[in-house]
Parts: sequence; structure tokens; C-alpha cells
Amino acid sequence: MGKYDEVYRQSIEDPDAFWAEAAEDVQWVKKWDKVLDDYGKPYFYRWFTGGELNSCYNAIDYHVENGRADQVAIIYDSPQTNTVKKITYRELQDQVSRFAGVIRSQGLEKGDTAIIYMPMIPETLVAMLACARIGVVHSVVFGGFAPNELAIRINDAKPKLIISASCGLEGATKVIAYKPLLDKAIELAEVKPEKCIIFQRPQVQSELIAGRDLDWDGAMAQAEPTECVTVAATDPLYILYTSGTTGIPKGVVRDNGGHAVAMKWSMRNVYDVQPGDVYWAASDVGWVVGHSYIVYAPLMLGCTTIVYEGKPVGTPDAGAFWRVISEHKVKVLFTAPTAFRAIKKEDPKGELLKKYDLSCFKYLFLAGERLDPDTYHWASDLLQKPVIDHWWQTETAWAIAANCMGIEPLPIKPGSPTKAVPGYNIKILDSDGNELPANSEGIVTIKLPLPPGCLPTLWQQDQRFKESYVSMYPGYYFTGDGGYIDDEGYVYIMGRVDDVINVAGHRLSTGGMEEIVATHPDVAECAVLGVED
Repeated sequence: MGKYDEVYRQSIEDPDAFWAEAAEDVQWVKKWDKVLDDYGKPYFYRWFTGGELNSCYNAIDYHVENGRADQVAIIYDSPQTNTVKKITYRELQDQVSRFAGVIRSQGLEKGDTAIIYMPMIPETLVAMLACARIGVVHSVVFGGFAPNELAIRINDAKPKLIISASCGLEGATKVIAYKPLLDKAIELAEVKPEKCIIFQRPQVQSELIAGRDLDWDGAMAQAEPTECVTVAATDPLYILYTSGTTGIPKGVVRDNGGHAVAMKWSMRNVYDVQPGDVYWAASDVGWVVGHSYIVYAPLMLGCTTIVYEGKPVGTPDAGAFWRVISEHKVKVLFTAPTAFRAIKKEDPKGELLKKYDLSCFKYLFLAGERLDPDTYHWASDLLQKPVIDHWWQTETAWAIAANCMGIEPLPIKPGSPTKAVPGYNIKILDSDGNELPANSEGIVTIKLPLPPGCLPTLWQQDQRFKESYVSMYPGYYFTGDGGYIDDEGYVYIMGRVDDVINVAGHRLSTGGMEEIVATHPDVAECAVLGVED
């Protein structure tokens, strides 16, 4: 039995012992009473009940107190503004503790909510961590999101405070003013926030509304540093909205305790990252990848994280990613296959890579959509480094299936995100809920309980959580994806279960068709859609 097999077996056979050991890597104010607790309510599992901690302390203060104060915590790289800025853990602690004081001065306390509507700048991370510092539940909404969509999220989260910036930058030259969008959203919302804090960027100066809006810099100049507030492991850290089939977004809840355990465990075991390494998730903080792997996981482990305000191409060219990796000594890059398809389209032979030294670089991880074999082979041949496909969801916060490089690198099968990550008991079911044998395509589910870090419920919608995820196949979490597991345990995700075309009784996967079309050298991206006939 290989090391992966042994670790996986332990995680499934004795999850309490497995995750209790993993939790020793987290700093607790008070240890838990129970590792896994179902409260006598099937489906509503909670991890580390009775435990107390603070996520911001784990991400910042612990490192300042234990020898990493002068290590760089954040590298902000913005080709759009020609800016590279480095922030140490000590400097980050100062900014976050003072901004937590600003938030508290506006009347927010533990359990209140705040919406963060900001671009890819360090202040966004400061705002998130400041909320976590005092137990305020943050909900980050992708900067520039349409006012009506932002209004829906305001109505659901009911924030006392909205934190925003004057603008965001799109591509090489486009400037998007956020304040008019924010003002319109508040006008549309039935629930009005009491206060807004606006970070003024030099590209746009927003007009502030007297009595409601505060200037970030002005407020910070008067702020008092604030210590970390102890919260329960089961208290919410954040809400992140994701699309629902009804069109009304679902507020995925992330707790503090299980999340911290999962973040640190995944960094070491999935990504093979150690404290002090430079880790870059080329995503946006508005998405789950940004929450987990730009903000919380790298900082909790004591890494240096990259905040990149740019694109894979056009800022200025398709060599942008290679420049960032080379300049900042990035060990691991995590992004979406779309980014590499865009680079491949602009620079099919990878000529721009020749300008840069990537000797520091160890792994490329891809997720967020299916990694077609053509893109996998192109990236693998070009980089001559492991290209690791992995699969997860907003709901889980971390990988469900992956090649766990920190445990035991397994042979790669293009088209598969490899095997179930320890903690996830993946099962393929038929439409009646029966488990299917190897190589049989069906509905991808996870046998309950989900491991730490996954959603315990939806924000103020327990019933919707139950209906959306756990009542369809009792005892299993419904992923919404179709796929199969081969006879060696490799998982294949073929797309959403509604991404299936029925032709004369034959079920044809659109993912399989996309895979074939994408192999054509003139095709950068493709999608296959079923049409009613």
C-alpha cells in the first residue's frame, strides 16, 4: 500500500483521529470538546465544536510572534499601474489591526456582517482579515459586479457596513468606477447599510456621501489598533455567494475552525508548500480560489502570497505569468485552464518563456473547469514541470480530487484530477441512489460527512441547503457533477449533470465532445451545448 492509500484510508476509517491530528497545526485559544458533531441533526455536521480560535491571529499575529515578522506576507504586482509593493507580516499586522479598529468604530461587533466590493489590491485582503480579527462575517462580492446583483447580496447578507474602492482596472487600459455601481446597488437594495468605507485610488476620486461614506485613509489615520477577538470554531468566518439553479444566489457559509484546519492541511499535503515559500493563486479574491489560496491558506501557513492585478495576456503580453514567477521566485502557481488556453492562443510555441528563469518553479495546479488533455499536454511540454489538475467547488473551499503532491505524487492521467483527496469519500450513484461500479458514469457524490472546511449550511437557509445538497441522495452530498471512477480509483468529471445530450436513448457527455474539439490546433476554447429538438 502506497503512502497516499494509507493516508486516505485513515481519513475515511477514523476521521475524528485524522482531523484531530491535523488540527494540532492550528493555534487554538481553547481546544475542541468534540471533533465531529452532528447535533443529532443528520446532514448538519459541525467540526471542532467547543473549540475557540481567531483566523486572523493564525494568519498574521502568530507569524509575527514566531520569527516571521520581517518576512514578506504579500507581494502586490500590478502591471496595469506599473506597481510592485511588498508588505511584511509586521506591516500587515499593523494595517489589519488598525482597520479592524476602523470597522469597530462604526459600531460593528462579532457576528455582524460586512460586504467587501473591491479590486485586486492589498487593501482587499486587509479588509477581509480585519473583519476576521474582530469576528465580523465578511462577504466579498467581485469588484465591478452589476448593481442589481450586488443589491441581491446586500438584501441577503444585511451588512451594517460596505467596504469598497473608487475603481477597478480591467485589462491594460480600462478603468471601472465602482462608486456609481455601489450607490445604485444601495438604492436598489431593500436593506440599507449604515456606513460605507471607500478606498480612493488615484485613477478615480469618488464623491463621498456625507454622513454615510468614510474615506479609508482618513479613517486609518485616526484608527486605534485592535486585538483579535476569540470566536467559536463553528462561528461563520465568511459568506460567499454562488449561483443557484433558481437564479437566486446561495450564500455559502465558511466556519472558522474547520476552515483553518483544512487550509493548512491542504497547503502542505495537496500543494507541497512549506512556510516561507512563495505561492501564487492567479485568481480574484471575489472567487473561492481567492478566499482560500490568495488570502487564508498561504498566510496561515506563513507563506508569501501574490496579489496580481493583471491578466494572463495583454498586460502587457502572454509572458506576464512567466515574469511574475521569475521575478518573485514563485514555487507554485494555481490558476484556471482558461488562463493557459489564452496564453497558448497568443504564444502557441511559448517563445516568451525563453526570456525568464523559472528554476524556482515546481508545480502548476489547474482547477475551476475541466482541464482538456490538449491544454494539459501543451503546458506540460512547455514547462517541463508537473501540471496537476484538481477538482473542487465554491462549497468545499478546497480540493475534492487531486494529485496530492505533499503526500505521494501519483502517475498522471490526462483528463482526470487523479484521486479523492483524504477526507472526501467520493461515490458514483445512479439516479436511484445506488452506488455504481468502476468505469460506470453517473452522479458524483460525497458520502457524508464532508471533511473540515466545507460548507456546514447556507446563510440563513438551512432548508435550501438540505434541498440543494443532501436530501436528494440521503447520506450523500450532491455535487451537481457527472462522472466516473476508473478501476484504479482515478476520478473523471464529465461536467454538470445537466450537461448531457440524449440522442436516441444514448447519453453523450458534452465534456467528452469538448475534449475532442479542443485538440484541434486552431481551437483555443470551446463549449458544447445541447439544443432542444
